[in-house]
Amino acid sequence: MNEYDYIIIGAGASGLLLADAMLNDSFFDQKKILLLDKNAKDTNDRTWCFWEKGNGKFEDIVHKKWNSIHFQGKDVLKRTDISPYTYKMIRSIDFYNHYLGRVKESVNITFAQETLINFEESESKVTVHTAKKTYSGKYIFNSLFDYRMATGQKKYPVLQQHFVGWVIKTDKPIFDSNEVTYMDFSIPQKGNTRFMYVLPYANNTALIEYTLFSEELLEKAEYTEAIKHYIQERFACETYEIIEKEAGSIPMTAYDFREHHTNRVRYIGTAGGWAKPSTGYTLMSTATKVPKLIDFLKQEKPLKKLKLKGKFWFYDMLFLDVLHNNNAKGHTIFESIFKTLKPQMVFKFLDEQTSLKEDIVYINSCPKTPFIKALLKRIF
Repeated sequence: MNEYDYIIIGAGASGLLLADAMLNDSFFDQKKILLLDKNAKDTNDRTWCFWEKGNGKFEDIVHKKWNSIHFQGKDVLKRTDISPYTYKMIRSIDFYNHYLGRVKESVNITFAQETLINFEESESKVTVHTAKKTYSGKYIFNSLFDYRMATGQKKYPVLQQHFVGWVIKTDKPIFDSNEVTYMDFSIPQKGNTRFMYVLPYANNTALIEYTLFSEELLEKAEYTEAIKHYIQERFACETYEIIEKEAGSIPMTAYDFREHHTNRVRYIGTAGGWAKPSTGYTLMSTATKVPKLIDFLKQEKPLKKLKLKGKFWFYDMLFLDVLHNNNAKGHTIFESIFKTLKPQMVFKFLDEQTSLKEDIVYINSCPKTPFIKALLKRIF
């Protein structure tokens, strides 16, 4: 009764996109699939942002689009049209309603709201224990991330992209609703890589997020004070209503999560290292990896055999080495890149779609000395 071909643990972006990909492929029509999550996925608990050219697979659930970005540092200020790219935002509640709705309508995928206790693997199956039941599956895909997965080693630094964001509503129109503040490094760095991120939903409503790339989290009060100060200084605004809050931490590491994969267990999403190490952007990275995983599953090989690393992993590794070695200088890297290159080139590189010639152009836009030192340290 509780036996399945595939069990997916976690109904976040990676779990739902994997389940949906199985729904869309006839190879899985006769497979029994279980999707587990401790939550009902009926609240708006996060947002996902990304850029792309034209319309994409998420178009029906995109909540807001922007055609221009604002980048600011100590010595650079750019307001730039990003055509042919568009910057887009999806609310998680819309994502859950769309993809989980499809899952609940399917005949071969079961969604169960249960809390995972543990699982164990044998030669022929994986047994999954929840607070309510015990299930068995031929293969499982686990999206539950724990920082201890990455921090138990010293070969690769583990930074965090941590943030607190407020959606505020003001009495007066103080925002440009057509422009995203992608990174504003004009704020005090305080020995870290710190910037403000602003997503204006309307001319009087915006998400304002205080973001850091560093090893350690801050005290909660430091995030909130930074946001308050930025609203006052940047927008000359004293009166506003906070209508939503969000907070999070995304791992930034080149650590190879394949060490945790086995023949029948595969970690996916953030737990599988699918968040792009150098940026923390996860949704589009996941969207490109899921089809590769689907193609691999059809070959019915041991799950640990699938390899997803490429040249961009190496670039990300060096970037994180530099940030780890001197976190206070992180802003100089981004300022150098945006001062030299058009944002379209930056997006293409971060999308991992550049040629080797374009890679060299991008690399040349970065400060040379810290990257050369990081490269030599890795070699020797």
